[in-house]
Amino acid sequence: MERYLKKQLTLVGSITSFSLRFFKEIFKPGFEFKEFIRQCFIVGYQSLPLVTITGFIMGLVLTIQSRPTMARFGAESLIPSMVSLSLIREIAPVITALICAGRVSSGIGAELGSMKVTEQIDAMEVSAINPYRYLVVSRTLATTLMIPLLVIYTNLVGIIGGFIGLNMHSESNLVHYFSHVFESLEYADILPAIIKTFFFGFFIGIIGCYEGFNASSGTKSVGKAANSAVVVASLMIFIIDLIAVQITDLFFEL
Repeated sequence: MERYLKKQLTLVGSITSFSLRFFKEIFKPGFEFKEFIRQCFIVGYQSLPLVTITGFIMGLVLTIQSRPTMARFGAESLIPSMVSLSLIREIAPVITALICAGRVSSGIGAELGSMKVTEQIDAMEVSAINPYRYLVVSRTLATTLMIPLLVIYTNLVGIIGGFIGLNMHSESNLVHYFSHVFESLEYADILPAIIKTFFFGFFIGIIGCYEGFNASSGTKSVGKAANSAVVVASLMIFIIDLIAVQITDLFFEL
């Protein structure tokens, strides 16, 4: 138990040190803008098909599952409000972040891990190229900016999915449906949910880079780095979400 606890504390300290270096490197001259744009394309655009399908199914299933219970109490008119609040405040940010942790963080871990094993990162250092700035800063900044945009897009797709689910059993006008959605939303519902997605994106990127940068020699370490990146990033998403919910709850109680 003591050895396990020591190992976990060492991991936390290493990730913290690795993350602090990001904030030092990002303000130094020589930002890799082309690599940053390429990573934004990979993280954002190439994730759209998976995020679209997931968001649509979330809204559709949530509406279909909740309709019988709401109808029992004569509250079918509240379904648009319930679906939109559930998606925007909790479901869409967490599920989208978990999907990106599985797709993006594992990809970064495997990519950098293979570069570490084949000594490409060492070759960059010999060539007077800062591998941290080129590989880590560009990828982490891309995930930090793209994950919130993907979450906003998922919210929209999920709400549209809810509209289609509602129309499977009753007819509803699109304008009337969206009027109910926007009537129920406040800035207090939207802003905290969007703010925490920046932290989701940051840790998805930084943990994937950390695992790749610290891969040991051998081909097995590449798969281990990808697997560890998914596990640690997913755990961090739940921890950040728990902290964000507590902070939001305390803030609005004051």
